[in-house]
Amino acid sequence: MAKTRLSHALTGVSAVILAAGLTGCFSAGAEQTTENGAGSARIKVAMLQPPRSGLSPLSDDAFKLSRWKTAETLVELDDLGEAKPALATAWQQTGPTAWRFTLRDGVEFHDGTALTAAEVVASLAAAAGASPKPRILDGVVLTAQAEGDTTVIVTTATPDPLLPQRLSSPQLAILAASAYKDGAVSPVNAGTGPYRLVSVEGTSSARLDRFDRYWGGRAEADGVDVEFVPDGTARAAAIRTGDADVVEAIPVGQVAQIDPALVHEVPMPRTNTLYLNTASGPFTDPAVRAAARGAIDAGTIVDSVYEGRADKAAGLLGPALPWAAGERDSASYAAALATRVTATAVKGTPIRLGTFTDRAELPEVAVQLEQQLEAAGFTVEQDVREYQHIEADALAGKFDAFILSRATVLDSGDPVAYLYSDFSCAGSFNISQFCDPAVDAALAKAAGIPAGPERRAAIAAAESLILARDAAIPLLHERVIQGESGSVREVERDSRERALITGRTAVTGGAGTTGAAG
Repeated sequence: MAKTRLSHALTGVSAVILAAGLTGCFSAGAEQTTENGAGSARIKVAMLQPPRSGLSPLSDDAFKLSRWKTAETLVELDDLGEAKPALATAWQQTGPTAWRFTLRDGVEFHDGTALTAAEVVASLAAAAGASPKPRILDGVVLTAQAEGDTTVIVTTATPDPLLPQRLSSPQLAILAASAYKDGAVSPVNAGTGPYRLVSVEGTSSARLDRFDRYWGGRAEADGVDVEFVPDGTARAAAIRTGDADVVEAIPVGQVAQIDPALVHEVPMPRTNTLYLNTASGPFTDPAVRAAARGAIDAGTIVDSVYEGRADKAAGLLGPALPWAAGERDSASYAAALATRVTATAVKGTPIRLGTFTDRAELPEVAVQLEQQLEAAGFTVEQDVREYQHIEADALAGKFDAFILSRATVLDSGDPVAYLYSDFSCAGSFNISQFCDPAVDAALAKAAGIPAGPERRAAIAAAESLILARDAAIPLLHERVIQGESGSVREVERDSRERALITGRTAVTGGAGTTGAAG
């Protein structure tokens, strides 16, 4: 029998208590007003994961700042992944490694200072010099220089055909000089968006007020009150009862209990993957990795855990990238997979399997994988914790196998950054501890090609090499299920998980009309 250790999990009773607590927190927020005393409704948001790094934009917390529309970047991405203006209105490549960006006039930071080239240079320099670097800069040496007050020259050590898309990453948000103190970065009162981050209460809540001097026009809502609710049952309860206007990531198992009109399913470039430790333990042997791959039936996981609300994975890149499936039909892709080693028999081989509770389905996926792997002869010990308590161990290679829900084009709208971060020798998120010169060469080739068919083919070639080594076993591609109350409008449904609340988002009927009791 497998030995299972489950930590920090909420029971059903505690989830009810937490959901009840949301009512009081959100109601208090709805009664407050912004700095100018306006009295329109505030938006109540229940989010999945609490801050991991004090909302530093140099961490994954940057995507919260982007989803709240408080911190902004030089450029944004359109639906096709092409760069469009944001804090920069125009850009031009002036040489193989140099780009000139023209800044938008009349932009004011939330602390009252003006956006100039000096602030842009300082923010980009802070990201480039951070340790660890934001993953969008994995393998990238980037420098920025002011050319007057309204122009910034960005230079890379090697040609980077996707530099504008790279600068759209929320981890490269531009903040006021006041954000950078004593080696730390605080986005409080330092962004440029339509909402000003007023305060953060540890890992429990955040408050944002409308910033009436926003360059893009006044937001419709008075502000945003955020609660961090890792427990999926409590998040689902918040949308059912009206205690939240917007809820992130409703677990599949909770959907049936919610009015279908409040549920919106969004295809995600997010893959649920089993990472295998290639540097230590039993999975250093490729034949043992092949045995694990052969043992796994992802279709059963899709049907039983996700109730069919996911897509069985054929590769690391899913249907949110519609070109990926076609690239897998090539002869070269099939030839790479044909080099996989033959699986060996395993009899009682012990493995330590880790995952986290923040995504409600993952512990259930772990149970399914445990059963499938043990049926093949492995002996499985599970270790399941909250993400903030397990990430460091996963990155340090303390697990033989780790289940991760991973966004594949989160940063630049292009999967090369994800593949480099997770599967290159120097990757900063390399849970598999994987290093293969052929994969590094394939990724370097893909990174040097401009956007288009040739780049897509190179990306697929790199994916095929990674899968051929069984460094990771893709299980399924997720669809995010987002809850929106009947009184909220203009909420973003963004497959890249960058946008959620915008200046157009508003709650109808006035503050406190929903879920105000308690």
